[in-house]
Amino acid sequence: MPATITLFRNDAYLKQAKATVVAVTEEGDLVLDQTLFYPMGGGQPGDRGVIRCAGKRDAVVIDSRNSKQVSGQIIHKLEGGSELVAGDSVELLLDWEVRYRRMRVHTALHLLSVALPFPVTGGAIGECLTDAKIDGRLDFDIAEVAFTKESLTQQLQAMIDKPATVTTQWITDAELDAQPELVKTMSVQPPRGAGKVRLVNIDGLDLQPCGGTHLANIAEIGQLRVSKIENKGKINRRVRIALD
Repeated sequence: MPATITLFRNDAYLKQAKATVVAVTEEGDLVLDQTLFYPMGGGQPGDRGVIRCAGKRDAVVIDSRNSKQVSGQIIHKLEGGSELVAGDSVELLLDWEVRYRRMRVHTALHLLSVALPFPVTGGAIGECLTDAKIDGRLDFDIAEVAFTKESLTQQLQAMIDKPATVTTQWITDAELDAQPELVKTMSVQPPRGAGKVRLVNIDGLDLQPCGGTHLANIAEIGQLRVSKIENKGKINRRVRIALD
């Protein structure tokens, strides 16, 4: 069975699309030929929304995950099952408000890694919070903290207030191996397997491999603040950001 075509890779702003049901799993979840739902990975939660088919009740997507059985396949986790079967032509409707907030936080986390140029030991978006208060955090390998919430907030906001475009480009695995400095994360490696890796470029500020969804311009982040700085070990500091 072929890999799922990932529409969100080329257009993170795509809110609806057509697709065909390829398979229904034993758990009643769906595999599609293509999708705009981002699967959980790299600290970013899986997308949710609705899959619609004429004459059948809507299938509510509560999460999207990469298949553990078939490389490249995306599983759409459903609430309460569905009436859909393989071969059905469907319309995909993304929960855009939640996705867009996650894109704002995700892009802001890239800026946080610029403000704090230290090895990143972990990160996540929107952990254990209501959707209206989606936040994000990065963990850094830092021995001494020489900044405050206020000073770091000012530094991040100063970057956001000078609009910069966000674009993507692709390089080969070999090219990435020759430039290991591009990888900031110590615990999570860039998504590989297709022979190429996607780089996210924030003009004049940042360039690193990432498979997530991002804004087209950092100005869209709006107002944010550093909400908390935590000590998570001898040389591990967790920095949380929140949208205002």
